[in-house]
Amino acid sequence: MDADMKVCGRDPDSRFVDLAAEVFAMLADATRVRIILALRDGELSVNHLADIVDKTPAAVSQHLAKMRLARFVATRQDGTRVFYRLEDDHARHLVTEAILQAEHSLDGTPRHHHSGSRTTP
Repeated sequence: MDADMKVCGRDPDSRFVDLAAEVFAMLADATRVRIILALRDGELSVNHLADIVDKTPAAVSQHLAKMRLARFVATRQDGTRVFYRLEDDHARHLVTEAILQAEHSLDGTPRHHHSGSRTTP
């Protein structure tokens, strides 16, 4: 039983710590954060994402390629169009928590503390 506790991914000496740091590095880009926020409700094409995040389709495609390699997003092809969606909820949750933490840097009480419950940015 103690052996099972030593492989917990949340221990400071876990083999996942370095990979977790890479996850944060992948999210250390405002365009990627915006892409994740845009994809939180479902799949979108590159052109639609480019309009939402106010970047060129080529720039968004480069970000999406990196995010796909990191398994943040998955694709579906429909003819010549490619649609992107979040691979799972983990990236969405990380970005949501980061936005909530960012709200603490503003003066006063963060918006998510006003209602007594968390809101999804």
